Amino acid sequence: MAPKKNNKRVSNNRRTLIASLDSKSPISEQYRTIRTNIQFSSVDNDIQTLMVTSSGPSEGKSTTVANLAVVFAQQGKKVLLVDADMRKPTVHYTFNLTNVHGLTSVLTRQMTLIDAMTGITENNLFVLPSGPIPPNPSELISSRAMDAFFREARDLFDVILFDTPPVLAVTDAQLLANKCDGTVLVVSSGKTEKEQLLKAKDLLDSAQSKLLGVVLNNKKLENTNYYYYYGN
Repeated sequence: MAPKKNNKRVSNNRRTLIASLDSKSPISEQYRTIRTNIQFSSVDNDIQTLMVTSSGPSEGKSTTVANLAVVFAQQGKKVLLVDADMRKPTVHYTFNLTNVHGLTSVLTRQMTLIDAMTGITENNLFVLPSGPIPPNPSELISSRAMDAFFREARDLFDVILFDTPPVLAVTDAQLLANKCDGTVLVVSSGKTEKEQLLKAKDLLDSAQSKLLGVVLNNKKLENTNYYYYYGN
């Protein structure tokens, strides 16, 4: 499978992918721990499609899902990272790509998945940006085209990771959670309010999602400058 390089690289304005740049750091090790916890969270069935979200904005979900994509690829899995935040997409910034086409292009049948995605330097890692912002993101997520996208992606990849809008902002995350094998909720230490977290969990439960656990972000370790993520 050799996707075309349609998404040209842009200026080097990207998040730090610590799992790629410093794989031996304590933070990278915590991402690997999260990966292991996800893999052991289901005894009978593999977690192939995974959604990462948060209760509100700026809690670290996009950084978390990007680094998880890297560590899954480092394990030898064929990974697709999908930017399903079709309102405020950011994955293309993380990987220094343009956002001319992507998920919306596939769902509206303007491009095939293989043509729309881009291979990344990491072996086995492919990225599908959101593409042009549509007027109806929720309708696209709940469409038959999205169901067809899931079937095709499952055939092509070992792991499919989705970056979504915050749960409390719009209904997109709830709609997608119902389609995924599992959901991870990102919480920012000292920022996320307990009431918001509980409401987000209730909404995900009502959508019959499989909540695998919570990732605590921006928790400072004592006697060190490192910030780390860990999962339950």
